[in-house]
Amino acid sequence: MSSKILIVDDEKPIRDSLKMLLDEEGYVTSVAGDGEEALQKIKDDNFDVVITDIKMPKLDGIQLLEASNKISPETFFIIMTAFASVKTAIDALRHGAYDYMIKPVEFDDVIIRVNRLLDYKNIASENKSLRQRISADTGFVNIIGKSDAMNKVFEVIHQVAPTNSNVLVMGKSGTGKEMVAKAIHQNSKRKDKIFLPINCGAISENLIESELFGHKKGSFTGATEEKIGLFKVADGGTLFLDEIGELPLNLQVKLLRALEDREFFPVGGTKPVSTDVRIIAATNQDLFEKTKTGEFREDLYYRLNVVELKLPTLNERREDIPLLVNHFIEKFCKEMGKKILGADNETMKLLLAHDWRGGVRELENVIERAVIFANQNLITPNNLTEYLRGNSSQVGFVDSLKEAMKIFERDHITRTIKKYDYNKEEAAKALEIGLSSLYRKMDELEIPTKSSNDE
Repeated sequence: MSSKILIVDDEKPIRDSLKMLLDEEGYVTSVAGDGEEALQKIKDDNFDVVITDIKMPKLDGIQLLEASNKISPETFFIIMTAFASVKTAIDALRHGAYDYMIKPVEFDDVIIRVNRLLDYKNIASENKSLRQRISADTGFVNIIGKSDAMNKVFEVIHQVAPTNSNVLVMGKSGTGKEMVAKAIHQNSKRKDKIFLPINCGAISENLIESELFGHKKGSFTGATEEKIGLFKVADGGTLFLDEIGELPLNLQVKLLRALEDREFFPVGGTKPVSTDVRIIAATNQDLFEKTKTGEFREDLYYRLNVVELKLPTLNERREDIPLLVNHFIEKFCKEMGKKILGADNETMKLLLAHDWRGGVRELENVIERAVIFANQNLITPNNLTEYLRGNSSQVGFVDSLKEAMKIFERDHITRTIKKYDYNKEEAAKALEIGLSSLYRKMDELEIPTKSSNDE
């Protein structure tokens, strides 16, 4: 199905010539002579792209953009502007436009920009569909991945979730242990009951027994009232014990009895309290090795480890990185009100080459920062943290002469623009090209239109 494009301009020769051009390219086009007419057409039909002038009667281009975003957020805007209103065009980008062109527009440039934008739109749509398909196939909405390693994780979750068996989730920091525990709970018979997480390493040793099992009033200094423990609060549901390897030995004995007898004694209590709770424990340590040194009880280890679920590190499932990148871009764009379609090829190479010691959590933080500093519709290496950009020397070398020339050209233009303090007219003169050619080159090479310090 051909993409639909709406051309909006109060000058009939411009809109008619653009319509003829895009019709010849196989697109389905419509035209409007002002912003008000265009808005009505957007209400009546679904357009993939709107190409609009800024200065128009009734509704100007930015007003049309803002109104369209409310009723058709999936429609992408390209703004047309004269030289004198480049600042206005940049303002339009901040309001959600994806691109702008300087009048008089060059037909080849129009085709390049429209084709590129629709390619990005299709990629974004495919990524969204893929995530939805993965969620539908696996039943785990918040776990992103399609690698063989993650498919094995999904298979184990599917098998163990309907049971009441205890599960030991093992994985390094940042692998998503709590997310997996939630997925098990949400796909179990206990899904309508509470899921209660507790980090055993974050509570002091003298308080954790009271947190888990509760205490009676007056059982110790400061116990001014009775406290119900988390084992009872989670009755009927799931208790997630993160960093279980940090649990003191004396409490390991009490936890073992609670798991075996399904009852426990609160601190200072003389009557047992019954509970029906499923335990999902997690650790980033080698608990089996700790049983050999006496730091972790062997009988508790086997009681917790009815089903062992090992989570792969991000480095062990690199094929999931592009999917995760696009997921986090979409997430942070919604939070920040920005429109970014994805990461460019050079950026993705850097992300794929990086040693992700911090796992998915590190990647999420990197993308959050990149979205903050991104000024275009794609994240570029300039938006990444410096330690990631340092990998560029390792992945930037290409055999293709054409690609090498593009890399050189991008670097040379970027350096020249910085030399003239982001004054595009001065930079264009120094490069001995026209200003419109400079903007076209910047767009083709994905060079930021301004310094991040201007934000």
